[in-house]
Amino acid sequence: MVVRRPRLRFGIKTAQQFVSYEEVLRVWQEADAQPAFEHAWLFDHFIPLGPEEQSQGPMLEGWTLLTALATQTQRLRLGLMVAGNTYRHPALLAKMGATLDLISRGRLDFGLGAAWFEREHRAYGLPFYSTGERIRRLGEACEVIKRLWTEPRVTFEGNYYRLYEAPCEPKPLQRPHPPFVIGGSGERLTLRVVARYASIWNYNGSDVDEFRRKQAVLDAHCAAIGRNPQEIERSIQLPLEQGRPLEALRSALQTFVEAGATHLILNLRAPYAPDIVARLAEEVVLPLQAAAEAARQKEQQAGPQ
Repeated sequence: MVVRRPRLRFGIKTAQQFVSYEEVLRVWQEADAQPAFEHAWLFDHFIPLGPEEQSQGPMLEGWTLLTALATQTQRLRLGLMVAGNTYRHPALLAKMGATLDLISRGRLDFGLGAAWFEREHRAYGLPFYSTGERIRRLGEACEVIKRLWTEPRVTFEGNYYRLYEAPCEPKPLQRPHPPFVIGGSGERLTLRVVARYASIWNYNGSDVDEFRRKQAVLDAHCAAIGRNPQEIERSIQLPLEQGRPLEALRSALQTFVEAGATHLILNLRAPYAPDIVARLAEEVVLPLQAAAEAARQKEQQAGPQ
């Protein structure tokens, strides 16, 4: 039996550190006008990543910026890759996500992760729990948010979160709810949460063999709860590094496509070249889409084995 290849879906990510709103907006609007790209992402941090001496640099807040970009674009699916669960109560995240899904006319992909940046938590007085507790909180948060988006009122008694007759109105535009995009690769806890809740799983790494191995672990967790693992799209993000030929980026992406990734994010670094979106479409996205289509046609011609 021939397994049909899913269609490749490409997006951009513009981590909003050391960059202006106008610069991010320009790139997003160019991507919105370029059919080769289907989705776009920000990240969820309050201080720049990198050496501690850079922590005083400019950083735009993710949810606020994402809402502004939703009103300035028409087509792209959009989200945070990924929101840190420990930064906000999940009931608040549910309200924010529902509102943004309505503002964007049903284009929100709801990214969520356990959060990891200890220095950021320390700077803002946010509790930084153990790895295990952060992931267990992530699992409870997914349940809380899903129920708030799909039930009239929610009463929930978890180990970390409690709600009593909590409403979330209006509901998101998407039904039954916006897709959960969960980032993380922990095998014992995180991938169990992915198996239960995610429509898209994002692997934030560069080792394709490790990506294959993590997929096998995820598939096993899906089997344990009776879920079809093909319901979870496999996502990766690779950086567009200054001075690196686009051919090298295309080649790296191809290895992940061959390993099963179909949701592909090109992580841009500021400053953004004036023609970067057009070049990425022409030199990276369209050749990979053409190769994938050729492989799909070849499989169709071969027929059932």
